Amino acid sequence: MSKKAIPILALIVLLGSGAAWYWWARIVPAPAPPPPVTAPPPAETAPPITHPMPAAAATASPQLPALADSDTPFHAALVALPGAGTLENFLRPENLIRRVVVTVDNLPRHKLAVEQRPLKATSGTLLIRGGDLEATLDEHNAARYAPLVAILAHLDMRAVSAVYQHYYPLFQQAYQDLGYPQGYFNDRLVAVIDELLATPHPAAPIALVRPKVFWEFADPELEARSAGQKLLMRIGSENAGVVTGKLRELRALVATGSGGTAARPTLNP
Repeated sequence: MSKKAIPILALIVLLGSGAAWYWWARIVPAPAPPPPVTAPPPAETAPPITHPMPAAAATASPQLPALADSDTPFHAALVALPGAGTLENFLRPENLIRRVVVTVDNLPRHKLAVEQRPLKATSGTLLIRGGDLEATLDEHNAARYAPLVAILAHLDMRAVSAVYQHYYPLFQQAYQDLGYPQGYFNDRLVAVIDELLATPHPAAPIALVRPKVFWEFADPELEARSAGQKLLMRIGSENAGVVTGKLRELRALVATGSGGTAARPTLNP
């Protein structure tokens, strides 16, 4: 090979290498970029407490029993309330705190869990005037509720609030066990009281219909109301006045703040 051929050959090799690199870069796909780095979803945080309980109610005292063992002392505390009278005759003593929590949570809903009520069923049956075509709620139906309403009328709501605050960690535990791990029972209680206080006051007599087995309010707007509001309408205006008056007293005692970061109650291990 001549001396002139060597530079020419080198030039060809270099050009060939350059062309190969040029076309290879276009034939072989570029490596995929790494997947974008995404931040992990933020941890679920508990909603702010609207009506925090006093600090003394936020932690279980050494004297507070476990929820499973609370029936006897809580029942005793209720029947010992000033003005309780014959309240013991109306209470269902098993799972009292859990029953109260379930019932409070159900009151704004369309139906109550009847088997979970903390009180025994009202004696007697619903009293109706007229036939199926023009039935109305009998005003004497209110008498069925009078004995229990009379007890409520004499209860000292400050004493009721004191018992509630003492046992509050157990109410909170029962509420979380019900399926609200981030919930705060006192906020739920205040919201339910507000919902009950918004019950309408239909003029008597209240018209009823019976489309199937059970009687319903003839007015669709009334029938669409919550179970708690329909109960207040069913017990009669005088009884309802007593109940709502006591609810206002209780609300003033348990709606202790306008919001805050109070710690949720914790139970002693």
